[in-house]
Amino acid sequence: MTGLLDGKVVVLSGVGPGLGRSLGEQAALMGADLVLASRTEKRLQKMAGVIEEHGRRALVVPTDITDEDARRHLVEAALEEFGRVDVLLNNAFGIPPMDPLTQIPLDALRLAQESNVYAPLRLSALFADALAATPDKPGGAIVMINSAVLYQSQPEFAGYKLSKGALAHLASSLATELGPRGIRVNSVAPSYIYEDVNKAYFDWIASESGRTHQEVYDEKAAPTDLKRLATPEEVARAVLFLGSDLASAVTGTVLNVDCGEFHD
Repeated sequence: MTGLLDGKVVVLSGVGPGLGRSLGEQAALMGADLVLASRTEKRLQKMAGVIEEHGRRALVVPTDITDEDARRHLVEAALEEFGRVDVLLNNAFGIPPMDPLTQIPLDALRLAQESNVYAPLRLSALFADALAATPDKPGGAIVMINSAVLYQSQPEFAGYKLSKGALAHLASSLATELGPRGIRVNSVAPSYIYEDVNKAYFDWIASESGRTHQEVYDEKAAPTDLKRLATPEEVARAVLFLGSDLASAVTGTVLNVDCGEFHD
């Protein structure tokens, strides 16, 4: 996939371990320069180093995406450095307490909505002019990182599903609103991604239940058609496909990247 994003500028909101790290590295491998936004500058600098090792440029912009002034500064910094923005990846998120919905404090739900819904909305709105003005055909792209929690109904996932469900509706509405300006808006919904955080989670489950890590992995992979879990690199490549010109006629869709766990 080398060259898929040659000459593109990608804004990555949310540069944490696992998927965020893979999104940055895979975008660089595909030829993109990146604007990196999250709260932790040390993590951003580490990601920038990886991108630069692949011969691409990286702009580090420490950003609290729930703050409007910080969001506006991110847009200004990106355009000042690169003069264009082609792809916005809304990857940052927050998870409310894993309790039944009726037992989660409203403030915790509001906090998740700020990160998972309102921040992607405002970043998309603030970057819209730049995305519409991107000099290359077919135009700019926004990709929302959603979750297969959309298809779950367990009480412990309800708070997270509330915000991710709203994000799915947001992406659909933005696709219609921004489409006439040449901006595509899509979503990717991964299930369990086999990365460091989930590996540690599987270790914890194993220790609590007297099983091995592999037994827990097999349990999580059993509902999938491929009998395995997606890697962060696989999810990142699906996300970046939607941001690339190969997906020039794709907008308003949710792409499941779950090894066949959820489908009709």
